[in-house]
Amino acid sequence: MNRTTLDSARKKNPSRADCESAIKRILVTEVLTKGRNQQFKTASDFMPYFESLYPAGAALTKQVQRAIKAMELPRDSRGYLIVNKTEEQLEEEKDLSFLLKKTHALIPDLTECEPLLLKTDPQDADYILKHILKCISLKDKYETVFATSNGILFYTKNKNQLQIFLDSLMEEKA
Repeated sequence: MNRTTLDSARKKNPSRADCESAIKRILVTEVLTKGRNQQFKTASDFMPYFESLYPAGAALTKQVQRAIKAMELPRDSRGYLIVNKTEEQLEEEKDLSFLLKKTHALIPDLTECEPLLLKTDPQDADYILKHILKCISLKDKYETVFATSNGILFYTKNKNQLQIFLDSLMEEKA
């Protein structure tokens, strides 16, 4: 391209699709570098980028505004645009967040836990699991327990103690 062609290409405003693509790239970069968007709320926040490539003016601002509106990007609680989620996903996360807070959920450290599989017939696992969950003697012997395709899997910090207790329950009484 010669100089005149470059100047005329630079002066033409971007299409809405070009604006959408650039906005998405900017937001994805922001999320990848900072973990979340902490800078972009409105079209004016994107204007320095677009004005570095295209002549500033009302037409460029309108085009960027149209692109943002057409993208239908949800906003977080502080009003920042979210590029990688839909409104539906945000609603689901909001509901889940409410439930987790309401139930005082927490993430325990299971790095010290060891698995212990109690092998049972798969069709019996759910029934046995219900009784395990009710068993007061077992409450402090495992961190979590669930039915699997071939039995019941415990994660415990006291594998030997749990195994001894389960073995005692399975011994034949004379």
